[in-house]
Amino acid sequence: MKQMSMSVLITLVIAGLAYLIFGFTMQRRILYPRPPASPTTPTLPKGVSVVWLGPDSDVEAWYLPPPATARPAPAMIFTHGNGELIDHWVDVFSVPQHWGMGILLVEYPGYGRSGGEPSESSIRRVVISGFDHLIARPEIDADRVVAYGRSLGGGAAGWLARERPIAAMILESAFTSVRAIAAGFGIPGPMVLDRFETIEAVSRFERPVLVIHGAHDRIIPAVHARKLAEAAQTEARLLPCGHNDCPRPWPLIQSFLLEHDLLDSIGDGS
Repeated sequence: MKQMSMSVLITLVIAGLAYLIFGFTMQRRILYPRPPASPTTPTLPKGVSVVWLGPDSDVEAWYLPPPATARPAPAMIFTHGNGELIDHWVDVFSVPQHWGMGILLVEYPGYGRSGGEPSESSIRRVVISGFDHLIARPEIDADRVVAYGRSLGGGAAGWLARERPIAAMILESAFTSVRAIAAGFGIPGPMVLDRFETIEAVSRFERPVLVIHGAHDRIIPAVHARKLAEAAQTEARLLPCGHNDCPRPWPLIQSFLLEHDLLDSIGDGS
């Protein structure tokens, strides 16, 4: 019996180690699934242009210019979820463009037609490059650049809040950190390669934050939104949806931007 118990223990230890090794070696494949994309840039709506970001200028981004105005316009940098591409968002972001904003849709390294490999450090470098690109444009008001991150993009927005003087942060379906997500799968925090400590970034950020989340989200539970909102000393706005089925929260976002003087005029919010 004692020998059998020892055999069971050894088997469990080996299985546990195998699980941890699998979690360590495969975590970036899981975190960055990289959906298939067209090998060439699709035909873009009129006025939308392609820009290349990052240290090697090999990461694609799409720029939606603001309508012509007498003064520099506010802008929004959008960073999408881990299973998405900028290709999915260009038509959607015509709404805040209609409000008078410039929009930069930032791709991740290794996604779509972009070079490199996705990681926390490479994504950090690209979003910083995106901010620097935007504020160099004469039609953009450098003091009114908003970071909008969805899901994984919330971690990217958090890095931008640490590194550049963004005017506000919008977090949709975001996590407090990858380590918190990994803990739910039994992966110890020290083994997580890309941590994206969004809650730490929010805690240090002294400008407005809007937290939006699906109340029925089973991928990133709404408790993450509540913790992020608490760190930002605000209230999470919970919607009756999950992770990928939420309607675009444009009315909430428009009201938030108007409240903090980040829009020049009132659009229709459609």
